Amino acid sequence: MNYLIYQSPIGAYLIGADDTNILAIDRIDETETIIQKETPLLRVAKQQLSEYFAGQRTVFDLPIKTAGTAFQQQVWQALKAIPYGETRSYKEIATAIDNPKAVRAVGGANNKNPISIVIPCHRVIGSSGQLVGYGGGLDAKVFLLALESQNKKNDSAK
Repeated sequence: MNYLIYQSPIGAYLIGADDTNILAIDRIDETETIIQKETPLLRVAKQQLSEYFAGQRTVFDLPIKTAGTAFQQQVWQALKAIPYGETRSYKEIATAIDNPKAVRAVGGANNKNPISIVIPCHRVIGSSGQLVGYGGGLDAKVFLLALESQNKKNDSAK
């Protein structure tokens, strides 16, 4: 696997890829030392993340590959269906995958998401609208949701 560290406005992310797919995008401690090998695919991922944080990209078109259980894969597909600038509750995700009682399991799958931001687990909120559980920290979740909300408002004002 090849790695690249991307410095975002909310901290460092490690992007991991094989020759054809992005396999991981995850927050890392900025003091970690990683041997980086920039590849064309990693450069594209870095560019798309930069465009996202600049408010210029609302959809990612990166080739991704996720390793997980069949249930986790279902949840991650449902997360990818949440439109930019919108949120869904864990219960809504459970219902979307035809497993309405699996709310806690959806939370577990959300927590195991290997490709942050591209698979937008930050768009999942508690049933009463509260912001809960984000691997990158709640401050990062607040930032990402505010970024998307602001850019969505700007787009609709045009």
